[in-house]
Amino acid sequence: MVFVVLWTLSMAPLARAADDFLDPEKAFQFSAKMVDARTAEVTYKIADGYYMYRERFAFKADGGTLGEPVVPPGKVKFDETFQKNVETYHQGVTIRVPVEADGAFTLKVTGQGCADKGLCYPPMESQATLSPNGVMPLAATGGTSKAISGEAQDSEMGRIEAALKSGRLIAILPLFLLLGIGLSFTPCVLPMVPILSSIIVGEGARVSRGRGFALSTAYSLGMALIYTALGIAAGLVGEGLAATLQNPWVLGAFAMLMAVLSLSMFGVYHLQVPAVIQHKLMKVSDRQASGKMIGVFAMGAISALIVGPCVAAPLAGALLYISQTRDVVIGGSALFAMAIGMSVPLLLIGVSAGALLPRAGAWMESVKFFFGVLMLGLALWIVSPVLPGWLPMLGWAVLGIGYGAYLVWLKQWGWVSKVVGVSFAVLGLVQLVGAATGGRDALAPLAHLLSPAKKAEFARVKSVQELDAAIARANGKTVMLDFYADWCVSCKEMEKLTFSDPRVQGQFADMVLVQADVTANNEDDKALLKRFKLFGPPGIIFFDKQGREIRDARVIGYQDADKFLGSLHHAKNR
Repeated sequence: MVFVVLWTLSMAPLARAADDFLDPEKAFQFSAKMVDARTAEVTYKIADGYYMYRERFAFKADGGTLGEPVVPPGKVKFDETFQKNVETYHQGVTIRVPVEADGAFTLKVTGQGCADKGLCYPPMESQATLSPNGVMPLAATGGTSKAISGEAQDSEMGRIEAALKSGRLIAILPLFLLLGIGLSFTPCVLPMVPILSSIIVGEGARVSRGRGFALSTAYSLGMALIYTALGIAAGLVGEGLAATLQNPWVLGAFAMLMAVLSLSMFGVYHLQVPAVIQHKLMKVSDRQASGKMIGVFAMGAISALIVGPCVAAPLAGALLYISQTRDVVIGGSALFAMAIGMSVPLLLIGVSAGALLPRAGAWMESVKFFFGVLMLGLALWIVSPVLPGWLPMLGWAVLGIGYGAYLVWLKQWGWVSKVVGVSFAVLGLVQLVGAATGGRDALAPLAHLLSPAKKAEFARVKSVQELDAAIARANGKTVMLDFYADWCVSCKEMEKLTFSDPRVQGQFADMVLVQADVTANNEDDKALLKRFKLFGPPGIIFFDKQGREIRDARVIGYQDADKFLGSLHHAKNR
């Protein structure tokens, strides 16, 4: 059924939104030629609804010397971005540049333009190889246009896009499978482990290797299919799906579901298929496996909501490929392979269920109680991004102290349970003290009392126009643009664990830090994301000292301090 839906999506004509913007190479079509041995002529054909700035043109040549360009006068208008009168060109502009060269040379031209609807593009460098004698074939065809923002093949995003554009599934599927395995250890995927573990533990004495593997396969398949469907929908429909899935109602509903399911681990009720359905299924299967498998499959499908909004480089690459090509076969296959890779730990849990998990008896009850606590912790973790900082800390305090007290009074494990119980209780008390004294970070509840970390100071921008103005005011410094949202867990990890690192702070000293808060997911937020073809945070964009984006330095997803230092070094030395 899911494949029928995907096929329908791929075949249905999807109307693009009226406010879609052209790629810069199409909006401002560049060409260059020699009109005589000492004069080069540069032409920009400007699409309807777009314009270019006169003062943003810049020229240089490798292998030649340029004179003063002859730029025709433009139409004067007051520009909100630069807060002054500027000259602009619509439809097109032709510029003649005196040149002295003994042989072939490369002419490099930088220009910047905007759309009448308000979107401004970063400066774009185009180049053409020309010759004074006019025999260069490249010049005859108008040269080649190369945007500085083009992907570098040696970057992670560049390699992913290159693989997708090759169209060779034999190369794409193994790559995305390995990328999925790498993502399986990220905070967005790990929460599925206790969910599946609690399902297997709930089987009690009936669990075996075969049964555990079947349950984990059903769960993983449900997650993979829905994850793929969500990815295709995001690629076809556009940006903003992450924010839609991460609103308080969706997160609250899933957290409530986890809390209700955890009650079965505490013996409040027995999680099973209703008796009426069981009776009917007995006629089909002696073990009543069908109903159970359908429920586990559904639980995996719901769990895709946890993974879906987490943006990482492989996901961003696949979504961008789908949005640009509308090819759901290649893009969807890549997403499915990545989801299977993320499921590897889940499948290993299923295979090892019969050997590692205890059978019936007091041990089983203790393990079920542990998984019940894990599920309550998962519910709290899921909903914490949309709660005030003190409330999750209070929740962790109650959970830690409560579970610690249970272990202290548990007689079966002897002194081991008491030591572990005291540890949990102490952790809970630390959270309680932190919340009571003004702490708002569950990861570092006492940091505000011990050694408050210096926060990176970002200038907030709310629109494309404000971003352009911030870049224009950078005064020759490298600019870092950070996309952030309150519901983005990886964004908060970057803020608390990476940006606070003293080594990173030292690198920030000679940079301009700009942050776009896209929590609201309003039209301005969507325009900012769309400008850089992002589908959601986290995403970090760097601009060089001339205000041009350094595309091969993009950071998509979480990076720890050590890895991020490498990204900063790469960006600052471009």
